[in-house]
Amino acid sequence: MSIKDITIVIASFQSDKRLSDCLNSIDKQCSVIVVENSNNKKTKNEIENKFPNTKCILTGENLGYGRANNIGLKQVNTKYALVLNPDTILFEETLEKFIIAAKHMPDFAIMAPFEQNIILKNRENLVPRIVKSVKGFAMFLNLKEFKEVGFFDENFFLYFEDIDLCNRLQKKNKRIYLIPSIKIKHLGASSSDESMNDERELTRNWHWMWSSFIYHKKYKGFLISLLIILPKLFSSILKIFLYTLTNNKKKKEIYHHRFSGLISAIIGRNSWHRPNV
Repeated sequence: MSIKDITIVIASFQSDKRLSDCLNSIDKQCSVIVVENSNNKKTKNEIENKFPNTKCILTGENLGYGRANNIGLKQVNTKYALVLNPDTILFEETLEKFIIAAKHMPDFAIMAPFEQNIILKNRENLVPRIVKSVKGFAMFLNLKEFKEVGFFDENFFLYFEDIDLCNRLQKKNKRIYLIPSIKIKHLGASSSDESMNDERELTRNWHWMWSSFIYHKKYKGFLISLLIILPKLFSSILKIFLYTLTNNKKKKEIYHHRFSGLISAIIGRNSWHRPNV
């Protein structure tokens, strides 16, 4: 096995600067598939010209994280796939360490690294361990383990797709490992252009609330999910009222989006909200 047995899949949405930094950090022996959630032909041409090991697929519209990654994963012909966020940076040894770990633990379904900014207190923490779920910013997939499970649930536009996938794998007794000795730098909450910060914040709040209810409903049923989510619903209503009184338009808009996301999920509406860009 070698780095050539890995294909990297990156779902992006107008992430030009972050994406370029990410692609620059990837070993050129490794094939990369970028699934860009737009119809930006300029971005596609620039990526493919600058990075010959990269294929850029334009979706034509914003399909979200899970659906875009599924498009890329279905095109992978290698044994392994590394699902990456655009706001990540690989270290020189990252891919090689994944391959070494795969040789030692061939039964894995997913391996995940530590975020580079997390400090380990002792050497025992470097031992690979089985976990229930891992963060979606970097997921190393053993593709043969996904034949009966599938990839991401496309009902989720943003958030909880990673937790949901891990949950489905666990139900099939698949192994999920956290490998602390493998590190990837994750900038976090910055996959899109910085000019979109305000709109991204509104979108993030809407989808976090929508996906939170839908995830709980999927595994616990409607009534239990409603009980879990009610404190967040009441908090949103209270904050809307408070920020209306104090004329804080920005905060009011954020909690209005949280409320809207929750209500949409509770009444059974699909994940309809999209960033206004």
